Amino acid sequence: MLSMEFQLTQTEENYLKSIYSLEISNSKNVSTTMLAKKMKTKASSVTDMIKKLADKDLVDYEKYKGVSLTNLGKTNAVKIVRKHRLWEVFLVNKLDYNWDEVHEIAEQLEHIKSISLIDRLDKYLEFPTHDPHGDPIPDKDGNIEHHKNVMLSSIQIGDSCVVIGVKDSSSSFLKFLDNSNIRLGSAIKINSIEDFDNSMNIESNNISFSISNQISKNLFVKKS
Repeated sequence: MLSMEFQLTQTEENYLKSIYSLEISNSKNVSTTMLAKKMKTKASSVTDMIKKLADKDLVDYEKYKGVSLTNLGKTNAVKIVRKHRLWEVFLVNKLDYNWDEVHEIAEQLEHIKSISLIDRLDKYLEFPTHDPHGDPIPDKDGNIEHHKNVMLSSIQIGDSCVVIGVKDSSSSFLKFLDNSNIRLGSAIKINSIEDFDNSMNIESNNISFSISNQISKNLFVKKS
């Protein structure tokens, strides 16, 4: 049985992290089609990799029913997520990168194997609980508290909330938020919602403007 993370290839780590992400967002077994889209590869390649991961007791797979992480697979996936999000904090807080610049760099750094380095990084950063996008960082024991899935799109007219995270961490979306002066901690009040397309007129930083339903469905908020 696989027990140490260093036995995984980078590709295997990427698959575990992707399955973990899809499980969190879908709360069910992950289909090969979903995983192929996430990994930007062919379904046949996904099936081949899933079989390899199943042989290592990292996933459970049943044809036509999808794939899910085993306890061992989840343990390794969470370690990768922890490294990725700690590196994002380091890049933003210590090297002055913008939050839209760090994902791809952290994708490379997350494959560093040294556990002691990551523990020292965590201590150096004073044990952050969330990354620059508001995503929770697992602690060294793998404990993680996920967002309650409250999206801006679910907030009613006249109510107020605070932005606590983003579902879409793509560079283009984060740049849009920067241009709209929306960031983590921003207070938002819902002025009106259009019946036609569910776009919202919101007020933030004493400025009123409209955002699409696509945008409001990608912002995690906490009602205030």
